[in-house]
Amino acid sequence: MTVPRRTMLLSGLGLLAQGAAPALAADPPVAIVMNSAGATISVIDMATHRTIRTVPVLREPHHWALTPDGRELLVGDASGNALFRLDPRTGRSLGHRVISDPYQLWFSPDSKWLVVNALRLNHVDVYDAQGLRLHKRFYASSMPSHLAFSPDGSMVYSTLQGTGKVVAIDLTRMAVAWSRAVGPAPAGIIWHGEKLLCALMGGADVVELDPVDGHTTRRIPTGKGAHIIFPSPDGQVIYVGNRVAGTITRLDARSLKVEHLYTVPGGPDCIAFAPDGMMWISRRWADSIAVMDPASGRYGLVATGRSPHGVFLSTILPAAARNRAVLGTFSA
Repeated sequence: MTVPRRTMLLSGLGLLAQGAAPALAADPPVAIVMNSAGATISVIDMATHRTIRTVPVLREPHHWALTPDGRELLVGDASGNALFRLDPRTGRSLGHRVISDPYQLWFSPDSKWLVVNALRLNHVDVYDAQGLRLHKRFYASSMPSHLAFSPDGSMVYSTLQGTGKVVAIDLTRMAVAWSRAVGPAPAGIIWHGEKLLCALMGGADVVELDPVDGHTTRRIPTGKGAHIIFPSPDGQVIYVGNRVAGTITRLDARSLKVEHLYTVPGGPDCIAFAPDGMMWISRRWADSIAVMDPASGRYGLVATGRSPHGVFLSTILPAAARNRAVLGTFSA
């Protein structure tokens, strides 16, 4: 299977219809940060780095997914068993609904399904994207954490932190295709080229997997506590956050060779990319965001709530309206 390079980086969001996302002229660009231990969401003015709004949730917000039409940002409140709806332009709350343990969630590339990993309750749920009706539940011991889709949306892959496995679910047949041991505490996973890349939080490396059966084809040392993987918007670089080591590894996307190691203490986790080239990096153990220049490695700090996790930047919305493929390069 030959997949165009841009398509290879699609990590699960449905493509926006042309012109679906409203313009941001009336609203300042904002960073929306999920504070996992603070039961809040911080809305930060990207220009001044000041918090302009704090949105209370129930218990434990972690990750986000943008609806395929770009009109709502969904934030999973895992132990609160709730899915919060936000205006992605402003971060204002649009209400919430009950949903079982939404830890990480993502829309399939064909916009047909919303897949939700319930890390605490040990199941992977497949919802109809329209109406969010539960279509199928897969019990998966233990601790389903992060997920990735194949570019055509026919398969979803979920990491199981508690058993050291990755499970592949065929969304056409609604059946488990395979389950394979990959290493200790697998976390972040992405589709890259015709392979999968999976970070091992219980180790210090990223493993390359064959999506056909999950066998390991390569290991790339990155740093202790390799947790999550983000491709750059242009697809030339892959960044790996090594939470325990307090570093971020930069890989060449073609060769997967290590190009640079950045020091970002405080448990670096999720990454979002701003139009000016700066990287917004949540520091899970330091209650702040590091805004880093990847050219120099220098960064400033932005205060957040307790244990910031997922980061969404509203600046991706205008670009998505102009280019229907651009959203797929951003991950939760």
